[in-house]
Amino acid sequence: MSIDLTDDILQDFLVEAGEIIEQLGEQLVQLEKTPDDYDLLNGIFRGFHTVKGGAGFLSITALVTLCHKAEDVFNILRNGERKVDSEMMDVMLKVYDKLRGMFESISQGADPEPASQEMINSLVRYLSPAQPVTASNVEPAVIKPIENKRQAPVAAEKSAADKKVDGGDDITDSEFEDLLDQLHGTAVPGEVAGKISDGANISGASSPDLDGDITEDEFQSLLDQLHGSGIPGEKPAGDLINDPPVAVSTKVETASAIKADDHVAAVRKPDSTEIDKGVKKDAQQTENTVRVDTKRLDDIMNLVGELVLVRNRLLTIQALAHDEEMTSVASNLDIVTSDLQTAVMKTRMQPIKKVFGRFPRVVRDLARSLNKDVELELIGEETDLDKNLVEALADPLIHLVRNAVDHGVEMPDVREKSGKSRRGKIILSASQEGDHILLRIKDDGAGMDVNKLKKIAVDKGVIDAETAQRLSEKEAFNLIFMPGFSTKEVISDVSGRGVGMDVVKTKISQLNGAIDITSAPGKGSTIDIKVPLTLAIMPTLMVVVNEQVYALPLGSVVEIFNLDLNETNTVSGQKIVLVRNKPLPIYFLRDWLTTRGEPPAANDNHVVMVNATGRQVGFVVDKLLGQEEVVIKPLGSMLHGTPGMAGATITGNGKISLILDIPSLLYRYARR
Repeated sequence: MSIDLTDDILQDFLVEAGEIIEQLGEQLVQLEKTPDDYDLLNGIFRGFHTVKGGAGFLSITALVTLCHKAEDVFNILRNGERKVDSEMMDVMLKVYDKLRGMFESISQGADPEPASQEMINSLVRYLSPAQPVTASNVEPAVIKPIENKRQAPVAAEKSAADKKVDGGDDITDSEFEDLLDQLHGTAVPGEVAGKISDGANISGASSPDLDGDITEDEFQSLLDQLHGSGIPGEKPAGDLINDPPVAVSTKVETASAIKADDHVAAVRKPDSTEIDKGVKKDAQQTENTVRVDTKRLDDIMNLVGELVLVRNRLLTIQALAHDEEMTSVASNLDIVTSDLQTAVMKTRMQPIKKVFGRFPRVVRDLARSLNKDVELELIGEETDLDKNLVEALADPLIHLVRNAVDHGVEMPDVREKSGKSRRGKIILSASQEGDHILLRIKDDGAGMDVNKLKKIAVDKGVIDAETAQRLSEKEAFNLIFMPGFSTKEVISDVSGRGVGMDVVKTKISQLNGAIDITSAPGKGSTIDIKVPLTLAIMPTLMVVVNEQVYALPLGSVVEIFNLDLNETNTVSGQKIVLVRNKPLPIYFLRDWLTTRGEPPAANDNHVVMVNATGRQVGFVVDKLLGQEEVVIKPLGSMLHGTPGMAGATITGNGKISLILDIPSLLYRYARR
């Protein structure tokens, strides 16, 4: 079988199945915590069933086989014939990993590799009840007898529809699933007959033409209503099906004759008005949601960016023209552009839950491998963030969470001796602060000792002893982001090589974000990550260095003050200035960015204090122009990779300005 990625039906399947599979991962981890949650068991069953149905329609046999076996296991579980245990969950999570791998192969246009026979056999082990089935715990028959002792109608004609039966003879979820499988043709002939209570008789001759039956779409709609669509506040299926049911012909002949003295409860075909209402409701829901290619959103965002540049240019001209009418027009354009910018940004937003959903499984697996007991709490999962940022933050956050489990949370015995509960706790939260998102990873583990961090840094040659003595507490915490630094004495497949946190810091800096650490020995650590809502448009502080305009990311700016060079001091070759009795290293951007020009007067300098790589430094500039919202444009091929340059933009006066990458700038020049 070849996978044709241009097939519209396949693309629809990939979108729907991708969402379901992602949700299945979260549900499986939650199931281990609440194994008796029937709704959760039913939701997982429906997830596997839906993916199986879509894969079957596309003839992806390998996916159908795996989902079918997993579906059968959860059918056993939701019927109460087995209980969830840790061994079963290990098997199901391996099955889920395989399912996800198969889905990724299909997404790339490759045929999925079938599950191994060993994996299939591991599922088959759970397909029989844990205990012998007795008369007291046998599930009700798939099709229940009704009170009046005559043959049940199987034709869905009007005369049959008008006959009243006992409303309590409803069919169960399992029975409804069997009917659906027959309708799709996936059920084995005679399979359902074995489930029908003895004494009922359905003659093949009594099956009418399908003209009088409900359609497959109507049947699927009934199934969805019976299980619930998952939308909070939606009315239950009972609100729609409020009359006694009538028979539905499935055009499947039973394997054997069944006695005629018992009768069959069936499902009433909804009348036309009910179907019309359901169709209208579904149509209304469909019209409210449109799937759009992200490339189109990127194009719209780029056009909005160009509009922002035109707005900035017009505002600059308006300020020089002193025209009252033009001022009014420019002001209105400014408001409309800002609203349009916000609206377009929102179309690109996704909840951070897309990333957070991975962590329960990460924590669960790592804690088990380390023999630790760790609880993960997620807060603010619905916080929206730019789609590109959501994807870019996944790897750094996963590393930080793994680091909290491995380095932060102690072993259960150690925690107990120190008066803590045996179970450690990690809180991962997200919240919006203005035009930034704050992500916080907090644990109640061992915390970090400043003196120990300094000693490790000196022993590993990251810094010298003299530098270590001068480090503040905040600077000492940031040593963990230095290349080659690790507090782990033994290298493992989880940590110990001293490269992970360095990569995290670099990645956050590339996103124009900032990272901050607070910690207390014995109480735990907190890592705060602050990133902008979007990467396309950024607020900046415009400065002048040797008559050239540069843009500093406003999120990194702490404060601005005037400087008299006569008040500076030099310590170990580094110029510093005292700010509120604390030494602040200062650097002259003129020395790094230009090669000529007259320096300003000694008392005519401005210092921009910025946060960089966990410490504060001051940049000396010639002039301050104020704040401006700019559109980030990538550098050309000749300038790409230039140290200290994050991109370029067009300023309000129509000139090109370079956007400075502060961490890269310091790493390139301040280490000399």
